[in-house]
Amino acid sequence: MEEKWSVYIIQSDDNSLYTGISKNPSRRFEEHKNKNKGAKFFRARVPIKIVYTESGHTRSSALIREAAIKKLSRVEKLNLINV
Repeated sequence: MEEKWSVYIIQSDDNSLYTGISKNPSRRFEEHKNKNKGAKFFRARVPIKIVYTESGHTRSSALIREAAIKKLSRVEKLNLINV
């Protein structure tokens, strides 16, 4: 059985939204705070909080969902977060 993956959205200090996948979003959030382990996106920004998670994915389905979320407009992402 494949391990469960999650898709997550993090809000940064400039109110931008970052979307990623991980088996453990809270651990990955802590890594994003560390400039050496986090995404390049956070080299110029500070991650503030995880504002959305969607769990129960396989790695493949998480990647597909991540790509779909990244294509959404900011308004659509905010609607998704506020559902």
